[in-house]
Amino acid sequence: MNPWHDVDLGEKVPDIFPAIIEVPKGSKTKYELDKPTGLIRVDRILYSSMQYPANYGFIPRTYCDDNDPLDVLVLGQEKVYPLSIMMARPIGVMEMVDSGETDDKIIAVHAHDPEYAHYEAIEELPPHRMVEVQRFFEDYKSLEKKLVVVEKFLGRKEAEVIIQNAMALYQEKFGKK
Repeated sequence: MNPWHDVDLGEKVPDIFPAIIEVPKGSKTKYELDKPTGLIRVDRILYSSMQYPANYGFIPRTYCDDNDPLDVLVLGQEKVYPLSIMMARPIGVMEMVDSGETDDKIIAVHAHDPEYAHYEAIEELPPHRMVEVQRFFEDYKSLEKKLVVVEKFLGRKEAEVIIQNAMALYQEKFGKK
């Protein structure tokens, strides 16, 4: 089984979707899906003292121009272990450029977390929360001498369009499952 290709998106996507977690909240270890096997591999240990501000992973059966599934940051109270499936609701998107390549991140909340499930829009989050997310992604590769630029945050509707486009790209690339 490969979580990228074999986890069903369900009937409610893009409103609610399964997120496959690669990196737990609070981790300095960057895990990544090994695409051929479907296992998780250690990509690197972060060079800085920073830790992931939320659970980080991808949306199955999506594909982006960087040849990877669509990235998602899932806000919630607790860290979740790699390869866990979390039901998530998009509330926005962070437009980002990583080493000259578009690498947008869907910002979502854990749909079954009593502290976060009520959020419907990125604008509802405390402003400092988004500053932390932005600062993490702008700085986490700086000691590796790699440039990451967070361009802006967009709302839920834009996130849903990006998810739908990534689903369509997946179907073009891999066929319908």
